[in-house]
Amino acid sequence: MHKIGIISDTHGLLRDSVKENLKGCDYILHGGDIKSESNLKELNAIAKTYIVRGNVDKDWASVLPPTLKISLFGIKFFLIHNKNHITEDISDCNVIIYGHSHKYEQEQNNQQLWLNPGSCGLRRFTLPLTMALLHIKENGSFWVDRINLPTKTANFFLPNEQKDIKDIIIAVMKGTDKGKSVTEIARQNNINEELASQICRLYLTHPGVDADGILNKMSQPPV
Repeated sequence: MHKIGIISDTHGLLRDSVKENLKGCDYILHGGDIKSESNLKELNAIAKTYIVRGNVDKDWASVLPPTLKISLFGIKFFLIHNKNHITEDISDCNVIIYGHSHKYEQEQNNQQLWLNPGSCGLRRFTLPLTMALLHIKENGSFWVDRINLPTKTANFFLPNEQKDIKDIIIAVMKGTDKGKSVTEIARQNNINEELASQICRLYLTHPGVDADGILNKMSQPPV
C-alpha cells in the first residue's frame, strides 16, 4: 500500500497538524501558493514533494513549473494551481490536482479524479482547513481520504474586545500603505498574524476597497 499526501494553498504557514498527517507518505503533491521556500524544504524533509507555482508564488518560486505531469505507482497525475488555466491535453491523466479556491472539491469525471484538497495553511475566513491522503493498492486501485484539520477560536478575530474590528482594518490598511510587514502590523495592533494577513490580502487584491468593503467581505469570524 502506498500513500500520497495532497495539499495546496499553504501561503507560508505549514501547520503541525499538516506535518503530522503527512508522516509516512511516500510523496507529497502541492497545488501551489506555498509562498515560503522554507516550507518547501520542510515538506521535502518529510517526503519527496512535487509542486506547481501558484499566483502568489513570486521571486524564488519563479523556478517552479506552472503545470506538472508525473507518474507515481502506476497513476498519472497532472498538477496545476488554477484548473481554469488548463490548456494542454490531460486526457491520459488519472488524477488532476489543483487549488486556488481554498475549497475542497472531489469529483469523478470521465474516468478522471479531479481533486482540490482545499487550504491547510492560512485560513480564509469561515472556510474549513482541509487536505487529502491518496491511498494506492498494489493492483493500481486507489481512494482518497479527506482530512479535516482542527481550527482555533481563541484570540483570532477580536483579541482586544475594546477595539472595533473596523478600526483594526483601517490600521492594517495604513500599515500596509507604509510598507510594514504582516508581523509588524499584527504586533502593533495586538492581533493575530493570520487575521492581519487576511486583511492585507483583501486590501491588496481589491484596489479601491475601503474598510467597510473589507469588513463586508469578511462577513463573520472563523471558528
